Amino acid sequence: MTENRTARVERTTRESSVVVEIDLDGTGSTEISTGVPFFDHMLTAFGAHGSFDLTVRATGDVEIESHHTVEDTAIVLGQAIDQALGDKRGIRRFGDAWIPMDETLAHAAVDVSGRPYFVHTGEPEHLLTAVIGGNPGVAYNTVINKHVFETLAINARIALHVRVLYGRDQHHITEAQYKAVARALRAATESDPRATGVPSTKGAL
Repeated sequence: MTENRTARVERTTRESSVVVEIDLDGTGSTEISTGVPFFDHMLTAFGAHGSFDLTVRATGDVEIESHHTVEDTAIVLGQAIDQALGDKRGIRRFGDAWIPMDETLAHAAVDVSGRPYFVHTGEPEHLLTAVIGGNPGVAYNTVINKHVFETLAINARIALHVRVLYGRDQHHITEAQYKAVARALRAATESDPRATGVPSTKGAL
C-alpha cells in the first residue's frame, strides 16, 4: 500500500473558498468549519466513521443559501480522496456498509474503480423539501443529499451506490447515508493483507 496516504486540496471561486486535508489512515480526528452547522455535523460523522483524519475549512455565499458551499466542499473532498489514494496498490477496492439509525436503514457500496459512477435510490419524497437547521444559522436543504454524494463520487473517481431502504426523520435519513458512505469507503480503501499489487486484472485503477 502507498505510504502517507494524505492530501491537501484547495479550491477558490467567486462563490466559495474551500480547503480539505485528509489522511485515509487516520483515527477519525476532525476539524470542520463550513458555515453550515448541519453540514459540519455530517462531515464530522463522515471523518469519524471513516476513521479519516479530516480538516475542512470552507467559506461561501451562505447569505444566498448553503448550496454553493456544500457542493464545492463535496468537489474538494472527492479530489482529496482521489489524491490520497495514490496508485491504489494493496487496497481492498470494494466495500459496503449498512447503517441503521433509529427508524432508518441506509446502505452504501463502493468500488474504488477509477471510473466515476453514482446510483441513488430510496429517499422519501419529503426530503426534496425538508430543511434542517436555520433557526438561527444557515439551513441545510436535504434535496442536496443526492448531489453531494454524486459530486463526491465523480471527483473521487469511484463507483458509489447509496440507497435508503426506509426511514422517516430527515435528520436520521441524511446522517445514515453519510455514515454508510464513510464506512463503505473505509472498507474499500483499507489495506488488504493478501493483496500486493493493484486490485485489478487490468493492472491499473
